[in-house]
Amino acid sequence: MTMRRVKLDRIDRRILRDLQADGRMTNVELARRAGISAPPCLRRVRALEEAGYIRGYHADINPESMGFHVTVFAQVGLSSQAESDLKRFESLVNSWPEVRECNMLAGETDFLLKVVAVDWDSYQRFLTTKLTAAPNVSHVKSALAIRQSKYAPGVPIDVDVGPESKDEDDEDIED
Repeated sequence: MTMRRVKLDRIDRRILRDLQADGRMTNVELARRAGISAPPCLRRVRALEEAGYIRGYHADINPESMGFHVTVFAQVGLSSQAESDLKRFESLVNSWPEVRECNMLAGETDFLLKVVAVDWDSYQRFLTTKLTAAPNVSHVKSALAIRQSKYAPGVPIDVDVGPESKDEDDEDIED
């Protein structure tokens, strides 16, 4: 299935920005903020979803309210960077619920993991029984997060930026 491309205009960017800030916003409120009526707003949202701009919707859960008081960023080095070994490690990481983010990096560190834990002892158990025990892991450097001073999921969206250059496959969404 190929996703159709959508040429983003000011209204699409406004819709994306507002949904990113509040994914539970009603279509009526979203349309009001975008300055269009509800039916074309809904069509635009569906087109943005189909085009892959919107990957999904979720609740943003406070980790501490759920008992996860420790966040650690683990820099992981692998013994082998062969594609099959990288994929095997990524598959293993996907099976660990305490790992909330995994990014492959260029440079000295192969992967950066964001790990949540109830306390430092439970992180150390994860580290010794899962992470350092995993095949192909050569070293792990852990950095304990002291506090989070900014949390802005998604990307910055400038509503006032002009439309992107139009490709042959781009489609405009009518109001």
